[in-house]
Amino acid sequence: MTLVQTESPLDFQTPMPSLQAATAVQPADPLADLETVDVWGLPLARLTNEGTVDLVDRIIARDEPEFFITANLHYARLAAGDARLRRLNERAAFLTADGMPLVWQSRRQGQPLPERVAGSDLIYALCERAALRGHRVFFLGGADGVARTAADRLQEKYPLLAVAGVEAPQFGEMSEGDHAALVARIRAARPDLLLAALGQPKGELWLDEQREALGVPVCVQVGASIDFVAGCARRAPRWMQKTGLEWFYRMLREPRRLVPRYWGDAVFLARRVLGERRGRHSR
Repeated sequence: MTLVQTESPLDFQTPMPSLQAATAVQPADPLADLETVDVWGLPLARLTNEGTVDLVDRIIARDEPEFFITANLHYARLAAGDARLRRLNERAAFLTADGMPLVWQSRRQGQPLPERVAGSDLIYALCERAALRGHRVFFLGGADGVARTAADRLQEKYPLLAVAGVEAPQFGEMSEGDHAALVARIRAARPDLLLAALGQPKGELWLDEQREALGVPVCVQVGASIDFVAGCARRAPRWMQKTGLEWFYRMLREPRRLVPRYWGDAVFLARRVLGERRGRHSR
């Protein structure tokens, strides 16, 4: 056997590449190649749950203030009738499909989204990754004591999770000075990720408006997810989540609040589907 002599891999005359040079080959913008699918006017990212967490990681590493949206059917209805939300969607880092009707519609369009990316699942995945990466998480909103309970439970589940802070502000009772102080406290806590439960679409609008002042690399409105984590509300069984019946379970548990909302969503869905069918038949 003939041995072929090669140059030694150790060349002390040539300096080793720096870490900065090694990372320079990575895309500067983690959102540059993100594929989206337009579903009823929403530019939904073609992401899995794991892919969403990975993307959040890269956005945090970029360290520029951003927010993303977990959009369900209700949000689609709100955005269709509110120009503010349509403009907000363009400024968001990305939107995920937090609702099976949106996933089903993407399939009917021939541009299937890989899966539902629900905020109620994402809150656990994001906190697990934050614990592994050393990212600091801030919990904002919810009823008095709920966010604190949710943060404590997540720390029990992920002992390395760093909680940057917890606030449950009553925005209706706050003066401009109180509001400015709240934003300043969040900024001073230097979180990498902010999880907000401020109501829809109030939460999305507030995060967009305060994004630069907050200075948090990633913010997201997670709605009832904090209630689920804290145990203040019970989530639907897994089979109902997968079959798109989670809304029905929640409606049965909170009929007074949710029946009007879900009725409006159902009318919106029916009009969209029927409108598309009429459009196809008229061609």
